[in-house]
Amino acid sequence: MSLDHADVKKIAHLARVDVSDEQMESIAKDLSNILGLVEQMSAVDTEGVVPMAHPLHMAQRLRSDEVTETDARELFQSIAPQTEEGLYLVPKVIE
Repeated sequence: MSLDHADVKKIAHLARVDVSDEQMESIAKDLSNILGLVEQMSAVDTEGVVPMAHPLHMAQRLRSDEVTETDARELFQSIAPQTEEGLYLVPKVIE
C-alpha cells in the first residue's frame, strides 16, 4: 500500500504531529512499509492457532503466603499526630 502526501498530512493531523515538507517523503515511505507488513501478516492463515497471552509457556514462581513482619500498628500510631480507635485521623481536604 502506498501513501501519498495527502494521506500523511491527514494521519499527522489526527495524531497531532507536525510534519514538515522535508520529512513528508520519508514518513510516507515508512508508513507505506508498515502498512505493507500489516497486509502480509493479515494474509497468513491463522486457522487453528490458539491465541496466547504470553509467548513463553512458563509458570511464575510463587512465594509461600507467610507473615514476614510483625504487627507494629501500636508503634506507628504512637508517633502519629492523631488517631482514634485504631484509625489515623487526617484533615478534611474535600469541601
